[in-house]
Amino acid sequence: MVKLYGAPTVSTCTRLVALILKEKNMPYELIQVNMAKSEHKAASFTAIQPFGEVPYIDDDGFILYESRAIARYLIKKYPNQGTPLIPSDPKAQALFEQAASVEVFNFTNFVQPIVFEKVFKPRFGLQPNEERVGELLKTLQEKLDVYEVILSKQKYLAGDFLTLADLFHLPYGTVFYTNGFAEVFDSRPNLARWWKDISNRPAWLAVKDGA
Repeated sequence: MVKLYGAPTVSTCTRLVALILKEKNMPYELIQVNMAKSEHKAASFTAIQPFGEVPYIDDDGFILYESRAIARYLIKKYPNQGTPLIPSDPKAQALFEQAASVEVFNFTNFVQPIVFEKVFKPRFGLQPNEERVGELLKTLQEKLDVYEVILSKQKYLAGDFLTLADLFHLPYGTVFYTNGFAEVFDSRPNLARWWKDISNRPAWLAVKDGA
C-alpha cells in the first residue's frame, strides 16, 4: 500500500496526490505531517524530502516527492486501473502535455499568489497586497478569456477527454473559487461548465476538505 506523507487540511499539493490515488482506486495510508510543529523541517523528514515540503510517497520503498511527479508516476504505473488521465496515443499525449503547461503558466502562476495574498496572509494576521492582487487578477482574467474560447470548442483542456491537466486546477482553483472569486469562473459559461464538471468529481469531493 502506498504511504502518503502530507498535511491534507493545509497542503493543496497533498490533496492533489490524494485525488489521484482516489481516481486510480488505489488504497493508501495517510501519514499526517504536523506542519504547525514544523515536522516537515525535522532532520528525519529532510533526510527523505530534502526541501522540507509535503507531500512525498513511499511506494513499497520507492520514495518520490513533488506532487506533479507523483501524480504522473501513479497514473503511468497503473494505466488500466481507475480513470486513465494520461493518454497513451502520442498525439493525445502531446495535447495533454500542452494542457498541463497551460495550467502552470496561465492559471496556477496567477491563482496561487492571489490565494496567498487573500487567504493565507490573513490567517497569519498579515494584510494582503491589494495592488498585487489587482494586477494578478487582471492578467488571470485575460488568460481565462482564452480558456473560455478553448472550452467552447471541446469538453476539456486537452480535448473531449478528461486528463490530469484538468485535475491539476482543482486544489488551488477550489480555494480561489470558494474565497470570493466564484464570479471569475461563473461569468464565463464554458469555463463554468468545465469547472462544475471537474470540481464535482467524486474523487475530489472525497479529498477536497482533507484526504
